[in-house]
Amino acid sequence: MYGIKVAELGGPEVLSYVEMSRPAPGVGEVLIKAEAIGVNFIDTYHRSGLYPLPLPTGLGSEAAGVVEAVGPGVTHVRVGDRVAYAGGPPGSYAEVRVMPADRLVKLPEGISDRTAAAMMLKGMTVQYLIRRTYKVQPGETVLFHAAAGGVGLIACQWLKALGATVIGTVGSDEKAALARAHGCDHAIVYTREDVAKRVREMTGGKGVPVVYDSVGKSTFAGSLDCLRPLGLMVSFGNASGPVPPFELSLLTQKGSLYLTRPTLNTYTATRADLEATAQDLFDVVLSGKVKIEINHTYALKDAQQVHRDLEARKTTGSIVMVP
Repeated sequence: MYGIKVAELGGPEVLSYVEMSRPAPGVGEVLIKAEAIGVNFIDTYHRSGLYPLPLPTGLGSEAAGVVEAVGPGVTHVRVGDRVAYAGGPPGSYAEVRVMPADRLVKLPEGISDRTAAAMMLKGMTVQYLIRRTYKVQPGETVLFHAAAGGVGLIACQWLKALGATVIGTVGSDEKAALARAHGCDHAIVYTREDVAKRVREMTGGKGVPVVYDSVGKSTFAGSLDCLRPLGLMVSFGNASGPVPPFELSLLTQKGSLYLTRPTLNTYTATRADLEATAQDLFDVVLSGKVKIEINHTYALKDAQQVHRDLEARKTTGSIVMVP
């Protein structure tokens, strides 16, 4: 079998496509043959060392495939089941791998392997962001950064289905058109527009109750300026770099703001939360309210190019690799 290994931290060139020994599942584990592998921006954080992992390491947090073997104590999945996962130990960039069985969910009919690999991490992230971190209500206006990205396109559709008005930020006119086609009401091209000023104009000077920001360093300060008093700043990523330290009193000055830095791992830490989050995602996709678009498909052996394209902002929507 083949997979991607990282022996040292750095750029895309540290991703090595190597032959690997076939693992055997232990107690509570399952052997999965990957049919499709999801790619997420967090993979670049692990590769670069922004989110450090012990080396050498596998890479990747998301995939869909078929159960080939189960270890002792596993009862909720069987050989031949179609399953998917997001999170757990890194290592999805591989043809075959072992996973803790309690991190797997069965795929329903109507959800293909590639769709599942493209949506599990991004879709469950959207679920907890808009249904739990801040439960968006019909009629509310929200700001979602990177609206044409993999998470953003799912979020725009889901927010629209909830009856929200969506303001999204994008880097180009092409991405603005893509975001609008997926439910974004107002697309702000941040490369030439003042985001906070535009948001204030669109909300009659009031600001929004919540900002979802996965960009980080370059958008954080402006995001705070988009919030109404008592608004919630949800910082869930660092695509432009980590947010630098700041004075906590800044939240007071801007209207007694709230700030949270959530992760999917926390929101799906229990089996019950994982199953409920995944089921909510499956339901909204099967209903047709949210469509998962796979705009880029690569071979697993081309993982270096995938990371180059991702970091150069050349991609939109979801990215999938196939073994």
